[in-house]
Amino acid sequence: MAEFICEVKKYRQLKNLTQEELAQKVGVRRETIIRLEAGKYNPSLKLAMDISKILETPIETMFIFK
Repeated sequence: MAEFICEVKKYRQLKNLTQEELAQKVGVRRETIIRLEAGKYNPSLKLAMDISKILETPIETMFIFK
């Protein structure tokens, strides 16, 4: 199975957003963002696109499958 690397935390911090703020902007619970940043949650395409839009970063830069 492919390794999942999530760089959301890095780009979230560059935008000075808390996990709670990002969660509210994309319509999920903070726990989802916590699990996502820990690499324990694979986001839906819609969630990945929403996060990409908010953080102004391409999806393939934040979500890496090796």
